[in-house]
Amino acid sequence: MSTPSSLAPAAVPAARRSLAPDLARGLMLLVIATVHAHMFRIAVGGNAGYSLDGPLDTAATAAVALFAENRGYPMFAALFGYGLAQIALRRTAEGREWPWVRRLLRRRGRWLVAIGLAHGILIFFGDVIAVYGLIALLFAGVMRWTDRRLLAHAFAWGSAGTLVYAAVNGLAMGAAAEGGTVSSPLDDLVMRVVMLPFFLPLLIIISVFPFMAGVWAARRRLLEEPERHRAFLTRLAAIGIPAAVVGGAPHMLIAIEAWQPAAPVVTGAFWLHLLVGYAGGFGYAALIALVALHTGDRWGPVVRALAATGQRSMTCYLLQSVAWLVLMPAYTLGLAADLGDAAAVGTGAGVWLATVLLADLMRRAGFKQGPAEWLLRRMTYGTPAKVAP
Repeated sequence: MSTPSSLAPAAVPAARRSLAPDLARGLMLLVIATVHAHMFRIAVGGNAGYSLDGPLDTAATAAVALFAENRGYPMFAALFGYGLAQIALRRTAEGREWPWVRRLLRRRGRWLVAIGLAHGILIFFGDVIAVYGLIALLFAGVMRWTDRRLLAHAFAWGSAGTLVYAAVNGLAMGAAAEGGTVSSPLDDLVMRVVMLPFFLPLLIIISVFPFMAGVWAARRRLLEEPERHRAFLTRLAAIGIPAAVVGGAPHMLIAIEAWQPAAPVVTGAFWLHLLVGYAGGFGYAALIALVALHTGDRWGPVVRALAATGQRSMTCYLLQSVAWLVLMPAYTLGLAADLGDAAAVGTGAGVWLATVLLADLMRRAGFKQGPAEWLLRRMTYGTPAKVAP
């Protein structure tokens, strides 16, 4: 039987990569950065809720609720499903049998779990890398499902998973309403160890739907060949993004304390917010695909830098977490306790911009992958076999 090292394919050259998936990953890291920075005020800064200290803070919290919160994760999960399906389709097209392809996908999943657990325990409790690894282990078989079965299961997970998540989130928010200060590295480590088993299953149940939707999209090459799907992508963007804004409005009003309904209504508003978040995430992906189509081969420095960030999305995601560890807790720079809502969002955008610049420097220096992407590929495929001269 062939070993992984002898089967490692060459990485796809940057010049041959489709722009849309990389551009989407690069821009969605901005969404994730602003949400995380906004959240860290409460999670480690000892603040009881959002600051809402004036119109700028209120506007920042409203914007995060409408356009960012629970919009970036669905899109990233969909892009993960898209990428995993691409691997399966390419290896199958090479003539690999399904058992070999399934082992490859699961081996990738195991290493994602290992990287994600290390990340979640040592740096950031809200890790999603292990979530995606577990999904790859549990749902690799969906690559063989029919479209009808795939979509039926996807929508079932989307409906039931968001209900469970919204209900549990309502209980958790009640317990966390007092805020909490992380005063030492040991306290922080204990918090991460305690919270990781809680967050992992919750993030899995809301990620399966977009993951399966991403698999469905990859079969149609929606992001690789947007010119063939222009009408569909236009409708998806035109419907999905406004739906996310309108459906997220009740949750936004609660977040800025313009509306204070009973607890069951709060939970219902959050459930609706989650549901339309899928539409918003898919709408963002469609809009970015249309932008990539319009851009064509006219890549300016901004597009190149964003694409470089998307190509190194795991590295940049991990670098964001390192930045939060340096900036936010009281035992490091302690910014979380002093930032208002708008300042937190601005800090998140600044951290994202720093990773964009770093990714572009890696591109200019000739590094085809970030360190995390190199490690995952090396562990999945092994050392590339040497070709005899």
